[in-house]
Amino acid sequence: MAGCGQFCFYRTQSLAEEDKTMPVADDTLRAFMPYPDTPVASAATGTLAGQRLAVKDLFDVAGYPTSMGSPVFLAATGVRTTTAFLVRQLLEAGAQFVGKTICDEFAYSMIGKNAHFGMPVNAAAPDRVPGGSSSGSASAVAGGLADIGLGSDTGGSTRFPGSFCGLFSIRPTHGRLSLEGAAPMAPSFDTAGWFTRDALLFETVADVLLGEDTSPLGDEPELHLANDLFAFADPVAAAALKAAIQRATLRIGDIRGQDLDVPDVGELVTAFRRLQGREAWTSLGPLVERYRPPLGPGVAERFAFARAVTDAEVESAAIVRDEFRARLRRILGSDRVLLLPSAPDIAPLASDGDVELDDFRSRAQRLAVFGSLTGFPQVTIPVAEKDGAPIGLSLLGPAGSDRALVALGRRFHRAAALRLA
Repeated sequence: MAGCGQFCFYRTQSLAEEDKTMPVADDTLRAFMPYPDTPVASAATGTLAGQRLAVKDLFDVAGYPTSMGSPVFLAATGVRTTTAFLVRQLLEAGAQFVGKTICDEFAYSMIGKNAHFGMPVNAAAPDRVPGGSSSGSASAVAGGLADIGLGSDTGGSTRFPGSFCGLFSIRPTHGRLSLEGAAPMAPSFDTAGWFTRDALLFETVADVLLGEDTSPLGDEPELHLANDLFAFADPVAAAALKAAIQRATLRIGDIRGQDLDVPDVGELVTAFRRLQGREAWTSLGPLVERYRPPLGPGVAERFAFARAVTDAEVESAAIVRDEFRARLRRILGSDRVLLLPSAPDIAPLASDGDVELDDFRSRAQRLAVFGSLTGFPQVTIPVAEKDGAPIGLSLLGPAGSDRALVALGRRFHRAAALRLA
């Protein structure tokens, strides 16, 4: 496969100018895949005209390969002839494609390190990981190399990078956005999402992709701080988030505290891991078994776990998922939004070893599972810092309330953020 000799990215000029792509800068953040320059057309006008779009390399773009973070997946699947539905929507709204971004291997990690393609730089905290698996898209947006980063989220892959890189991000209601032309990982959990630095652009992308809500929130939804979930966060990080929430109450009114009283969050995490693992093995196991590629640290162990999940474990996990989804649906009703930490702490240090990263991953899953297992929408907004690094606050709402949740996130950010967008 031809390459460009170094990591680089490309701008698609408007069709009104020239139908070709031009390299505009070196990829100093190591966020983009080293693919050759191929023209990608976009509309000359639209609500996203002039906005640079970086696409996670598990969405197809015609004329480009798709790697899903894996050299063997890249080699086995070849150059694509069609473009993923969501990418087409963004291009038709005027966004300009600037490249495909690195993601964690097979999208099976939340840290942002890829043993084959490297780790993108977290521009918001350069000594720390960017988060994964949508690492490159978050890195490109945080570092100003793109305005919109298209990513995906199965178990936290937009929420963690959004939190770590100080960005707006979303995991929509499961099934809300089309995944046509996206490589599957665990289909009953897979979603698409996006990153922006700017709250207004975040909302504009929502207008393009989401359309009207099926279950809109009311004009004054109830905001509830999930007290027991803040116990899963580092105390200093939790205090910073609560200070932001306190600032917001001065502008948007009372925010109530609530204990969710989930008896065993560990059981929820185990159920998610087993269901995700079974689906990941169904989607990707045949490729792994056929080619037996060298897998990066942690990824090999996760596939071994996935391969060993039994039918009985899947049946039990599905019961846990269904019962918890029903319980959280009752808690949220039609007009309640939960506030919780997007991550247990600021991003881990890039120098942390496997033991430290595995510990962080275990803590992070206890927060991510509330959106992942239920399929309810979750928006991350940048409102706090610790030691100069960002940490995000999540708004989790009822299924189908995505567009209203994005608008509420913008309003909440304006009220709570240290620096207003």
